[in-house]
Amino acid sequence: MIESSTTQKTFLIAGGSSGIGYQLSCILEKEGHKVIVLSRNRKSLSETITHHSVDFSEDVLSFPELEMPLHGIAYLPGSINLKPFKAFTRADFIADFSLNVLGATETIKKYLPNLNKASHSKVVLVSSVAATIGMPYHALVGASKGAIEGLTKTLAAELAPNINVNAIAPSLTDTPMAEKFLNTEEKRNAGMGRHPMQQVGSAYDMAQLIAFLLSIQANFISGQIIHADGGMSSIRKF
Repeated sequence: MIESSTTQKTFLIAGGSSGIGYQLSCILEKEGHKVIVLSRNRKSLSETITHHSVDFSEDVLSFPELEMPLHGIAYLPGSINLKPFKAFTRADFIADFSLNVLGATETIKKYLPNLNKASHSKVVLVSSVAATIGMPYHALVGASKGAIEGLTKTLAAELAPNINVNAIAPSLTDTPMAEKFLNTEEKRNAGMGRHPMQQVGSAYDMAQLIAFLLSIQANFISGQIIHADGGMSSIRKF
């Protein structure tokens, strides 16, 4: 039987009340799906979106119990800590790895039974262009997001054929997390100039890509790192 793209599904969005996560939650809700968000607070989320308070920066994560099948999970918490390698401490690396990687693994492991209850369920993680291109001051980002890419491919193999696992790898994107890199015209122009497409990413565009990877249209896509980086990782304009 061919699955309809209009069938209501249930999606879990970790970090779904801000930036890309907020846009994704709104897109999925508008499509008629049930959306469950895990984040510190619901902020401006619609009252029709289920929210559970989870702080992914904590050492021990406390997850709500869910009984229903989950058709997809998107894990979006992250950080952008840029400074010289010599300035980072062991604690910095542990904290960044914990938020970006361990948070993702614990979320997936917790709700794996729910994913297995659904047909062709999806997991989408977030990497970074810094996992592909070496850039100064990106040691934390490159290390943790490189781990995310390895995790994506491993889980895609291990969880096939019922669960698809993919990741997107954005470059600089206009979100609250990146505000300090875009809060002046000079900074924004510099950020745009580093991309062949002469622009920075938008939260809505990234959310649309994730929504696609969560949909039935992506049933034949798994183990992929989708570079949404304005051509930064693969194009050079001379």
